[in-house]
Formats: sequence, structure tokens, C-alpha cells
Amino acid sequence: MNPHITRASRNDLKFILSLQKLAYKKEAERYNDYQIPPMTQTIEEIESEYDSTVFLKLTENNEIIGSIKGRKINNTCHIGRLMVHPRYQGKGYGKKLIRSLEEIFSEDKEIEYFELFTGELSRDNICLYKSQGYRESKTVPAGNGYNILFLSKKI
Repeated sequence: MNPHITRASRNDLKFILSLQKLAYKKEAERYNDYQIPPMTQTIEEIESEYDSTVFLKLTENNEIIGSIKGRKINNTCHIGRLMVHPRYQGKGYGKKLIRSLEEIFSEDKEIEYFELFTGELSRDNICLYKSQGYRESKTVPAGNGYNILFLSKKI
């Protein structure tokens, strides 16, 4: 069965949070920091974002195997928490999730930019984002000896 992307419901959030902790384990290991926000986020925190954020889910056989979220702030869609279950990585699903979210927000004529971020050591993420037209826009210290790299794309 081919995976498909739809909007996530509030009921999907607990499954997305579980997937998030699994998918971001590699990032936590890479930075030797298990206190990164995707690993410590609570169900209450993710639920509090739901009304102001578009959550998409990638499902296969009724199982959520990927997710992404986006939120409009002024003229920018801030993209976050792109994740694909480790078993399904490397199949182009991350690109499909990014494109699906961009498509939704492109309908808003006030949106001029897409922005996302990742850690400077996350070369696979950086390559993915650059392959989708994102360019480095700023670097911010993360507080753990590493930097956060912001990438943006004009619509």
C-alpha cells in the first residue's frame, strides 16, 4: 500500500509524539543531548499547538509513519518537526511531507517565505532542505556548544 498524506486530527497527536521521540533519537545521539525539545515535549505541549498549527501525517496501513507541522507567523510559514519513522527513511517521504505542507501554505497569499531549522551537524537534514530549495539564512547558538542553522525559501 502506498503511504498517503493528510491533515492530522487532535486524536493523532499522541501517536505523532511517540513517533517524534523515536525519530529524533538519532538527533539526540548525534548531539549527545537527550534534552532537545523533540525528546522532552509533552502531550500537553503538543496539544496546545494544535489550534494554531497545521499538522500533517504520513500513513501506511493506518499507521502514522511520518509527520510535519507548519505555522504562519506574519509573512512566514515556520516549518517544524519533520519526521519519518526510521524504517521508512530514505524513500523520499520527507520531501513529500515538505512539499505537501508548502502546497497548503502557498494558498495563503500573505505567505512570502518558508523557514525551518536544524542543528549544524545534521548534514542529512541540511542536504534534504537544500535539495528542496532552502538556503542558509542565519546561525544561532544552541547553548550546547553547537549552532542551530536556519534555512529559508522565498515562495
